[in-house]
Amino acid sequence: MKTKLTTALVLGATSLALSGCVLNVGEGDKGWSTGNSWERVQEQNRVNLSKLSLGMTRDQVMTLMGTADFNEAYTKQDKTVNVLYYRTQRTREDGTTTKDECTPIVITDNRVVGWGEKAYHNM
Repeated sequence: MKTKLTTALVLGATSLALSGCVLNVGEGDKGWSTGNSWERVQEQNRVNLSKLSLGMTRDQVMTLMGTADFNEAYTKQDKTVNVLYYRTQRTREDGTTTKDECTPIVITDNRVVGWGEKAYHNM
């Protein structure tokens, strides 16, 4: 009797622990859940880009935009350059985010100096 009760308690606890889990078994963009879809992420990134201003710090950008999809850092003419990439448009339905689907934000010496392809290529 004790073994059956213990087994029932373990199974019940396991069931409760797993009740909040959600498995995402989709493919590509189709696998994103409705509440956090790539379309919503892109739209929110575009909205947040409109709130950027020159001179913002990297921390301010990260607070506004969140974690970048890609980032780069290098030194040019004794200045530290960071480039943060945020997904803003889909170019292929392949389920992955690539840099050509992102807008770059260019930060020099911890201050935003521009965003978009022109800003990136002028660095």
